[in-house]
Amino acid sequence: MRSYLVALLLLAVFCFSQASAEPETRAKILLQNSPLAGFRYYEGKRLWKEMKVGDPLQLIREPSNPYDAHAVRVEWNAHKLGYVPRADNEALARFMDRGSKAEARITRLKKSRNPWQRIEFEVYLDL
Repeated sequence: MRSYLVALLLLAVFCFSQASAEPETRAKILLQNSPLAGFRYYEGKRLWKEMKVGDPLQLIREPSNPYDAHAVRVEWNAHKLGYVPRADNEALARFMDRGSKAEARITRLKKSRNPWQRIEFEVYLDL
């Protein structure tokens, strides 16, 4: 009986050590798909030909923005493109304020007279 318990204990230790040696799995959850707000006011027009669908975007929280307390700036290669639209930014801002990591990628580039239709992007929470 004692050898059985020792074998069971060794098996448990082995299983635990194997589980902790495996790389941690991370989940990404799609939070939103949004158009870019403010395209015509920032660097998007100048950088248009360089951007590609799938390019990563940086999201920078601006809690002291005088126009929107939930403002989240959108950048591409350290160039300001605009903002997450006000109608879509509150949940993202709250997640970011709590320390959650968010990732964004360009999902659509469309030549259009309407600046709200030029760039669309997805935002993922990294859990």
